[in-house]
Amino acid sequence: MKMTALYVPTLKEAPGDAEVVSHKLLVRAGFIRKLTSGIYVYLPMAWRALNKISAVVREEMTRAGAQEILMPMVQPGDLWKETGRWEFYGKELLRFKDRHDRDYCLGPTHEEVVTDLVRGEVKSYRQLPLNLFQIQTKFRDEIRPRFGLMRGREFIMKDAYSFDTNEEGADKSYWAMHGAYTRIFSRLGLKFRAVEADTGSIGGNFSHEFMVLADTGEDTIAFCDACEWAANLEKAQVKPAAAAAGDKDAAPAEVVATPGAHTVEEVAAFLKVSPTAIVKTLLFDADGEIVAALVRGDRELNEIKLKNHLDATALSLALPEVVATVTGAPVGFAGPVGLKVARIVIDQELQGATGCIVGANQADAHLLHVDLARDLDSATVAYADLRMITAEDPCPACGGAVRLAKGIEVGHVFKLGLKYSQAMDAKFLDEQGKERHMIMGCYGIGVSRILAACIEQNHDADGIVFPPPVSPFEVAVLSLAGNDETVAAKAQELYTMLCNNRIDALLDDRAERPGVKFKDADLIGTPLQIVVGGKALARGVVEVKNRRTGEKGELPVDNFLHAFSVWRQGVLDAWVCQGVPGPASAC
Repeated sequence: MKMTALYVPTLKEAPGDAEVVSHKLLVRAGFIRKLTSGIYVYLPMAWRALNKISAVVREEMTRAGAQEILMPMVQPGDLWKETGRWEFYGKELLRFKDRHDRDYCLGPTHEEVVTDLVRGEVKSYRQLPLNLFQIQTKFRDEIRPRFGLMRGREFIMKDAYSFDTNEEGADKSYWAMHGAYTRIFSRLGLKFRAVEADTGSIGGNFSHEFMVLADTGEDTIAFCDACEWAANLEKAQVKPAAAAAGDKDAAPAEVVATPGAHTVEEVAAFLKVSPTAIVKTLLFDADGEIVAALVRGDRELNEIKLKNHLDATALSLALPEVVATVTGAPVGFAGPVGLKVARIVIDQELQGATGCIVGANQADAHLLHVDLARDLDSATVAYADLRMITAEDPCPACGGAVRLAKGIEVGHVFKLGLKYSQAMDAKFLDEQGKERHMIMGCYGIGVSRILAACIEQNHDADGIVFPPPVSPFEVAVLSLAGNDETVAAKAQELYTMLCNNRIDALLDDRAERPGVKFKDADLIGTPLQIVVGGKALARGVVEVKNRRTGEKGELPVDNFLHAFSVWRQGVLDAWVCQGVPGPASAC
């Protein structure tokens, strides 16, 4: 492709509403343009990159035994009502009615559609296992779309769905997809980790997220340097310490005035104690039931862990007026002693804890010397892992050091079990002729999000630094011809030579100053640059540049293709093995 024929409207400045690097650079480099909130037009450069990503995804999905189909984006509401997700999914599901007043939605995911398809076609165990996938546009009506392609309302996704006869087969399908995802992200040249994750609104009982490591990631992941363990912060288990023995001679609970001290920090400062001596009591509304959760004062409660422990569909902090009604005190003074709630869940770290400081359930007061086992009604108390893991905690798998890093979720694999097949009565006849429900898995990759995540991980002050497998063009040939026809002809010759050898090349043949061409080549992130100029050509060479390292060199014009191939291979080899923290390397 020649730049004079390519629609790539680059900009000198980023748009004012762009918050993250990938959004700024995708707009500046002429890859995307905003249509409306969270919805973007993909321009030719972006579409080339997305097609390259999709090609790798297709190859590895097919290699893993999945078959490609294409399902409608518009889905009938009746299918979602069968599974109960029509009401549960929330406002992210864009619902509408057709001219016959029938309910429909724009698909954010396709579990219902594919289950309906398979239940109508698959009748025997001989037709299983089955794995179907598609690459298609999805729509989720995000309340606050942001960060460009990172969290838009309309996006491109690969979703796959497996159907098996038994748990053993379902496990095999799950790990086949896990392996395919590992190969996909490795081939794309990304630093990533597969982490244990919560299943969320999709459901099921087991899942992994694939996280591209980047400082601008929205999620925090925990991983171990000594073993393969890694988990999303919401899912990361905390290895329980030995329970405290308690103190038989502990002083009785005592009310002490703490005027105006609402927060842990304020109470600790007022009483001149460490925040570790304080126990926070947080009240939640769990499916209409008020429950209390207790964690040490310096810890952060993990609401996902609490929700899963309670097996709650919806969980939210109790409103201030509800706190006042339940405790008889304003927010900031709730405590577990004498608290009239259905359930009290205490973080496992506090098992056997004595000498605790808690709210007194009265304004401007706290209780000292509280023994949780002695002073609480054991009938309402349960202990569980409720807090966020920290870098000071040991690895729950091997006891090694835990590291925390930011990540961007680009893929998610779920073991669904019977969640959808039972709800939609998707059955098959087994070898004994008995009807059984199919066991399902689902597997998603954010194709358009990969493009953004790749840029978040690979950029510098001058623009995008694409891994070769993702870059719209692998090589940029910059013709510094001016009015020199010899230079223009040689640039054209080298460009044609590359294209004839099936190398994606872009010829910058514009009548622009060299500085403009250099800046644009760096901005759009082409991994390899070849500069054809009059002075170098007079010496029988062309200049080359490795976009990632900035390293420059020269290649001879005579026998150019061989010299270029050797240089190119060295650059590609360096991209293949960048290294990933811990033993789970992409290399």
